[in-house]
Amino acid sequence: MSDLRPTSFDRFPMIVKNLLIINGLMYLATVVVQNTYGFDLSQYLGLFFFTSDYFRPHQLITHMFMHGSLMHIFSNMFALWMFGSVLENVWGPKRFLIFYLICGIGGALTHMAFTAFQIHLIQNDIYAFFRSVDIANFKHLFETHQDILSDSDYVTQLNTFLKSWEQNPTDSSNILQAKILAQKLTSMEANIPVVGASGAVFGVLLAFGMLFPNTYLYLMFPPIPIKAKYFVIMYGVFELYSGVSGTQAGVAHFAHLGGMLFGFILIKFWNKKRRQDFF
Repeated sequence: MSDLRPTSFDRFPMIVKNLLIINGLMYLATVVVQNTYGFDLSQYLGLFFFTSDYFRPHQLITHMFMHGSLMHIFSNMFALWMFGSVLENVWGPKRFLIFYLICGIGGALTHMAFTAFQIHLIQNDIYAFFRSVDIANFKHLFETHQDILSDSDYVTQLNTFLKSWEQNPTDSSNILQAKILAQKLTSMEANIPVVGASGAVFGVLLAFGMLFPNTYLYLMFPPIPIKAKYFVIMYGVFELYSGVSGTQAGVAHFAHLGGMLFGFILIKFWNKKRRQDFF
């Protein structure tokens, strides 16, 4: 497959063009619905952990078409067009679409696995707190996991309770309330949505680097030629930053890695088959 060369080049091949349009329309819809009706579409189409009350199976697909900011969608769509157009011209629309979706879903599954590990660690910390319930350990527990405290109502409830407990440290009812609040940390982690096409796009970046590692790209800044394999690494770092800063709690990092992993496995599988007419 590494010897494939396009017979002609379309700057906006069918799948890439439609992905750009769909992602753009979904981002516009998210902004309009949020500003007009006060409803966040990511609460329905973003990806939640499977134990969350908000999780729906369709989110494994729909999260790839949701983005958290203008910079988030721009960086993803620019990479998709820049590298995905080449891949679709080489592979054809069917194979490229399958690759894109598998990388996106693979990134989602990897994110799920990482979230499960995070919840396990949180639960261990909660059990440790249960063994020694006091104000100092309560503060330490929530300081350790303050990155997942995104619910403003919950934070207000937490601060109100802590102030009351400090004023009445001998009140035994505070122990039960502290345990109830602590146990909610696991659901807080599960209820953080992940949005963005970064998992799929990272798979595309990896594929371009694998198929055309020594292709020279010419950058505007710095104005020097650079091999594709090095540019993909540089762009991957930038995309990683954009993805992490555009999603809640930075958990999309492992979705990115998962997209690359699944893309690598799929390319190796196709190479092993050595059937250029696979589809």
